[in-house]
Amino acid sequence: MTQPRVTRRVLADTPSILRLQRLHHWSLDNMFSVLSCIVSVPFYTGFLPILFWSGHSKLARQMTLLMAFCDYVGNSIKDMVSAPRPSCPPVRRVTATKDEKENAMEYGLPSSHCLNTVCLSGYLLHYVLENYPQRDGIVVAIMLGLIFLLVMLIGVGRVYLGMHSLIDVMAGVGFGLLILSFWLMVHGFVDEFIISGKNVTSVWAILSFLLFFAYPNPEFPTPSFEYHTAFNGVAFGIVSGIQQTYILFHHDNVPRVFSHQLPVAVFLGRILIGIPMILIVKFCSKAIAKWLLHILCNTLGIPIVSSCYVPTTLKGSDAKDKPENSKQSVHLQKLLAILPQKAYDVDTGIRFLQYAGLAWSVVDLVPSFFFYLNL
Repeated sequence: MTQPRVTRRVLADTPSILRLQRLHHWSLDNMFSVLSCIVSVPFYTGFLPILFWSGHSKLARQMTLLMAFCDYVGNSIKDMVSAPRPSCPPVRRVTATKDEKENAMEYGLPSSHCLNTVCLSGYLLHYVLENYPQRDGIVVAIMLGLIFLLVMLIGVGRVYLGMHSLIDVMAGVGFGLLILSFWLMVHGFVDEFIISGKNVTSVWAILSFLLFFAYPNPEFPTPSFEYHTAFNGVAFGIVSGIQQTYILFHHDNVPRVFSHQLPVAVFLGRILIGIPMILIVKFCSKAIAKWLLHILCNTLGIPIVSSCYVPTTLKGSDAKDKPENSKQSVHLQKLLAILPQKAYDVDTGIRFLQYAGLAWSVVDLVPSFFFYLNL
């Protein structure tokens, strides 16, 4: 019911997009492209670790989980509705970065950039007002005005760049407000469970596993599920790491940047050491996940499929390559006989473990190095 209506609305918005694009100028292209990058997933991937290391751990973990929640809800709606983006041509589409080119392969409604901007900027404002209540009304009005201006510029920019129609932008803002309202009601309970709950890692692992299946199948494949898998792994890595090291590195009294306990020079030292470390962990976790999952699937006799991580020569495993008299292998295969006889996609598992390892290193491994280096 929804897809045809949205599709008709996208087609009806095409003349409006073309009128806006008549203002075409290289400065507008650059400005809106930069704004899109500032509120994109790669930006938050680099910004949130720095926020953790600045001493604002509560804000960082809440924004990370909110980002994962936004990504799940937004991409689920996109693939559920499967509504197209504005047709190119006649619309001119500007994709200045690789990330934008991948975004253009997704469905249109809602605009993830608008949804994420509303949620994360709104939560940031809530955090500031909650922790620094002495601000006067003028300052609050200015902050609200800046957020409104940012959301408006992002929305106009998504239309100007040919990435979305007006209905996509409006849906992004609307769903963003709904998600933000819901998160403000539950974020305290979520945070309390993470830092002091029981069996936190086990419960979140089960939740992460269920979220792989609680996801709609789009009309045609898109990268949306890959983004969901990555943020699912990030959320799991953050939760498991925080739960283990909260008392050491993430409690409310940790030193914050610009204080005498954490001067700017030390904070810059954290960044110079931390960023290369998490990149190394990301690479190593990807290699380890590829190796472990391949060995495990071959040992259990589970056929696997991989489009980008496991080489073709390693996907299949002939019977002659397996030990003929392995009693353990025979028993394991009997136990797995109840599973459907089909090939399983290991890319999802590899991507999940890769980003879970990356997130875990941000809140556990790297802060441990900071501690030993007196940073």
